[in-house]
Amino acid sequence: MRRLAALAGALSLMAGAAMAEPPPAPDRPLPDAAQEARARALFGDIRCVVCQHESIADSPAGIAADMRRLVREEIAAGKSDQAVRADLVRRYGDYILFQPPVRAGTWLLWFGPFALVLGAVVVFVWRSRRRRVEIAPLTDEEERALAELTAAQTAQPDETESLSPRS
Repeated sequence: MRRLAALAGALSLMAGAAMAEPPPAPDRPLPDAAQEARARALFGDIRCVVCQHESIADSPAGIAADMRRLVREEIAAGKSDQAVRADLVRRYGDYILFQPPVRAGTWLLWFGPFALVLGAVVVFVWRSRRRRVEIAPLTDEEERALAELTAAQTAQPDETESLSPRS
């Protein structure tokens, strides 16, 4: 039984290693220092599509290495930073940028949180200003009935007291 478990463990490790992504090729910086500085500045603005919470500068994913290579190639070809961003947005959508542009398609992303807070404030103010229902005082007849009920209840011993053991 132990041999079977060891064999299954070894097979799962080999299958995992076979399916793992190969390590990305090391980055090759641009020969021009100014172009490399522009590329590195862009790396910080572009989101990794695999990691989603990291920029391509910080991501170890293979696709991030490919994106860094692509950005360097486009900068070396003479494209502006805006053109590089536009090309990445065309390929991957607005989500690729950590700060997507403000336009009709991204209004909810930019202004949605403010709308939610404003809506919560409006509901809170509306509920606090609503008039509370005042309870009408008891009539004389209701007061007498209540007095009779409480008097009758205090005159009769509680059944739970007679059943409980005394200490």
